Amino acid sequence: MGTTNKSKTSRSTTGEDRLPTPITLPPEPIGNIPENLSKPGLLWWSEPPAILSYGAAVLSVAVALIIARLLDVHLVSAPVALFLCAIMFSAWYGGVRPGLLAVALSLLAFVYYFVPPIYSLSLPINEIPRVIIFLLSALFVGSLSSAQKSATQSLRIARDDLSRTVQELRRTNDALQAENAERQQAQEALHQAQADLAHVSRVTMMGELTASLAHEVNQPITAAITNANTCTRWLAGDTPNIQEARDAAIRSAKDGARAADIISRIRLLFKKGTPVREPVDINEVIREIVILLRSESARYSISVRTELETALPELIGDHVQLQQVFMNLVLNGIDAMKYVEAKRELIITSERWENEQVLVSVRDTGVGLPPQQADQIFDAFFTTKLHGTGMGLSISRSIVESHGGRLWADGDSARGASFHITLPTRVEAH
Repeated sequence: MGTTNKSKTSRSTTGEDRLPTPITLPPEPIGNIPENLSKPGLLWWSEPPAILSYGAAVLSVAVALIIARLLDVHLVSAPVALFLCAIMFSAWYGGVRPGLLAVALSLLAFVYYFVPPIYSLSLPINEIPRVIIFLLSALFVGSLSSAQKSATQSLRIARDDLSRTVQELRRTNDALQAENAERQQAQEALHQAQADLAHVSRVTMMGELTASLAHEVNQPITAAITNANTCTRWLAGDTPNIQEARDAAIRSAKDGARAADIISRIRLLFKKGTPVREPVDINEVIREIVILLRSESARYSISVRTELETALPELIGDHVQLQQVFMNLVLNGIDAMKYVEAKRELIITSERWENEQVLVSVRDTGVGLPPQQADQIFDAFFTTKLHGTGMGLSISRSIVESHGGRLWADGDSARGASFHITLPTRVEAH
């Protein structure tokens, strides 16, 4: 018994070395949370039933008491360390209440078996400080273990929530990527459909201009033939005039080049292909359209006048599409003036505009536009012509907007109609 008393009067704190190591979660990136953290496992179980929690508290204290009774002869610090381990396990496994039960049972066992007089719950005054220290130590260890369990559960719940959130974000991101891919494919299909529609419109428009274009091409060819015959006559005389023959040959070559140039422009308008963004001289585009439609305007005695500002900055756009826009506007002006008795004049102007843009205006002295139709004329299939398709202006507006510009109209039945186009000079179209 003396040994027992000695074990009760001399207790060390080496039992603290037996505390379980706190659980440390592996540092994982948010986007790579392991799946096993969101499932019950050895360390991440669910809250145990109450009967198991309290049963574990009673069992752990009983085991600690048995071991302490067996080792008390050899290890004087065994009872305190073992009871603290039992309390710590009970609080960690079951929570606060099972931990308090383990504290109470451990205190009773400690007083009854290890505090003199043993086998009695009465306390001498000199043993009260020891019992109080044991109780405070037990409460402290139990609270720490319970807090660790609470923190572990909170961390598990947080990781589960984070895992679910990341999975939801992944699903949302996948859905957004799929939607974006579908939208991009639809956008590409729309652009292709618009390009095809513009090509059809160009072909239709060129078909309507067959007679005028044939006349436009025939003029330089006829002139070239005439100059070639003149050159032949100068060379066939008794005294060949080399200088006159040379001048006639040069004129013939120029006429042939002019005819080839006109045919080349017509071929470009008929050509089907992907729009090409490249530097474009907007004044050159306007001059080309004026040349192509010169016979059509002369046919109806329409004067075409250009007022083009020099040294305009180049645009980034598709040359053929811009040709189509201006050809459509000029043809609309010609159609509006076919049966006007007053002066028939078409004026095309270009100038610098605000925000590094170029403004091109096409004005005619035709019948004009009713005010209520100034916006409707750009709607698909809306037309004021008897045999019109209603697609020309709609396609023209879509082309201008694809170049980052704007197309609008001003109509006045007394003064004709005016169409205005603004195009950026530096920003490439979408």
